[in-house]
Amino acid sequence: LFESTMESSVRHHYPLLAVTAAAAALASSSSVAEAFTMPNLHSLKQPSTSSLAAIGLGPESDVSAIKEADTEGDADSAQRRDLTHPYDPARIILGEDGLPKPHITDFDPFRKNRMSNSDRDADAWFTALLESPGDSFLGSISEEHKDRLLSKVELVDEPLWNYGEDEEWTPYVSRRLPTSPLYPAYGLETYGLPVLRRGAEAWRQFDVNGLIAVDYFGTPEGIGSDVGLKEGEKEGVIASLKAKGAWLDDEHCAARLVYVNGRFCPELSMQTDDVKNLDSSDFEAGLADKTLEYLSRLTDGFTDKLAAEVPDDVKGPLTSQERLSAPDHCVGKATSQYAINNQQGTAAFAALNSVKAGCVAYVEGNGVEKKPVLIINAQTPSAGSSEEDKGVAFHPRTLAVANDGSILSLVQMCVDLDDNSSDKSPCPTFVNGYTQIFVGANANMTHSFIEESGGAVTSRVEMSDDEATAASLSQTPRELEALRPALRNTNFEAIDVHVTGDNGSYTSSLLELGGTGRSRLAISANLLRPGSHAAINGFALSGGLQRTDMRTNIHHMAQGTTSRQEHRNMVGGRSTASFRGRIRVEQSAQQTDSQQLSRTILLSDHARIQSTPSLEIIADDVQCTHGATISDLSEEELFYLRSRGLDQRTSRNVLMYAFVEEIGNSVDEAIVGEFDDEKGLRNRIIRRLENVVPEGDKTLVGGEFQSS
Repeated sequence: LFESTMESSVRHHYPLLAVTAAAAALASSSSVAEAFTMPNLHSLKQPSTSSLAAIGLGPESDVSAIKEADTEGDADSAQRRDLTHPYDPARIILGEDGLPKPHITDFDPFRKNRMSNSDRDADAWFTALLESPGDSFLGSISEEHKDRLLSKVELVDEPLWNYGEDEEWTPYVSRRLPTSPLYPAYGLETYGLPVLRRGAEAWRQFDVNGLIAVDYFGTPEGIGSDVGLKEGEKEGVIASLKAKGAWLDDEHCAARLVYVNGRFCPELSMQTDDVKNLDSSDFEAGLADKTLEYLSRLTDGFTDKLAAEVPDDVKGPLTSQERLSAPDHCVGKATSQYAINNQQGTAAFAALNSVKAGCVAYVEGNGVEKKPVLIINAQTPSAGSSEEDKGVAFHPRTLAVANDGSILSLVQMCVDLDDNSSDKSPCPTFVNGYTQIFVGANANMTHSFIEESGGAVTSRVEMSDDEATAASLSQTPRELEALRPALRNTNFEAIDVHVTGDNGSYTSSLLELGGTGRSRLAISANLLRPGSHAAINGFALSGGLQRTDMRTNIHHMAQGTTSRQEHRNMVGGRSTASFRGRIRVEQSAQQTDSQQLSRTILLSDHARIQSTPSLEIIADDVQCTHGATISDLSEEELFYLRSRGLDQRTSRNVLMYAFVEEIGNSVDEAIVGEFDDEKGLRNRIIRRLENVVPEGDKTLVGGEFQSS
């Protein structure tokens, strides 16, 4: 008993001593060697020259010499080499009881063993969305993406290569014990694309539990068909959209597509040959192969074939995303855990959009067009649903293609629309948008995305209960905000950009301004050709009890590409915001120039922000920078403005708008409006900022000024 206890203690606390003792026992007893848990202890001898060369520690040798050296030796050494195969049935691994443990080759029974109750609830919520009533309208695209969702990931071990056997050999591989099962990556237990998980990297900072607690399983009436307006309604709807700044007259835009509760409204739209709505009849009649190819693409690398060939002088044209910078620095299969940890978590929702979308807004740029194309997605309080006890889901879909040499400006707006349904309580809505953009050679595309749905948040939510009592308030602002109907709404938007031509340029301005309870905007820009450029400007305003999340991914694949990214957050009340920006520079993207900066202003000491800029560089001839700053409004700048006669609130408003204006200036001028236009974007932003501006003087807390 004493010897057994000592042996266990030595193995636990001194593993190297345990291995040495086992090697000594091996020399005197062959039976011990057969039962030892770590076979092939002959590796303790002096390593061969070929082994050292394989890990970069030995002299240079050509592959043929290494192969010749490996084939030398007697039959016993050959047998020992076979036993080094990690999954060889002859390998013996002992359990705690001292008996050999069986090898596991069937992994399906273990597929869901690691799932928590929250994971199962998330799967059930996604299943209910996928199986909610309603037909599919995108023809083969709907069928393909539904099959992709329902086809579970095959659980197989990575292929084994010895050094010199294959050009794809790499030492950076993951292995399991043969007595341990192979699990799917996090989020792939039930579906073929990773669904949301509270602990996954893509969802770690999002309110997953709050999202899956809301029923969005109803279907708006008439999805897949056009919405008609009754006599006299058209003027009222246009007036409502103009009041929200979401309208351009025919002479001020190149085209206009209007969608109400997920249904196309032809009476409010202005279609052209290049800008039109695609419905089920278009898919049944047949679309161009290129259009179908674009629509079939999924985000996060789950469509492995690149949208365009990436030139590479060493390996030739690159066409596979999983093999970029291979073999040692590639991301690998999109279903691997390593790849999923760096994804945005949008692939499953993009596929869900293909299954549930009723139509597609199609925009094609040919030639030079100075006027913008406007796409409006409006939703009413009733959300077009006849069931008051259920929420509904919308799945807006947009495909924009800027052909070679074209100039195109696209503006997307998400707004509320009054429908005179004051007798009904507002319906919870889940908006799952998917926008695909392709930019050709020497094309220039400007893209503005403005999200203003959900009304306005409740002001002064940071007020404490004691302050509310002192102000004789019957309800605290926090209690009022908790009862706000839009707090149950969720808006997702995935924007997938591919610059497929030499010297193509994409510039975007993304503004999250609305009062939706949960909002998430994820954009990915893939620079596939030399000289391509991407500029992403983003601003997120959150207040009340909101949860906002913005994620960006700029992928440099070709040589001589450039990118500029600036994201700004303004967080007030008791809200929580997060930003995660990722830039990846592949080995083929030499001479890349990339800059990323995130700036945040916290307006309240109850507000929270998680800002994570990241940079992954595989190339060695690049200029890349990234950074993040978080601060309160400057006390010195406030003092300067107040010394010039401005009151405290106005001074704060001036500083807050100056912080936003640099991002707002990149939006298309037709939407920004005149300086003194009360319905223009500038004044709409000012009103929303005034709603979250803190009140009272700053107090010194812990040596730093904090807004009270």
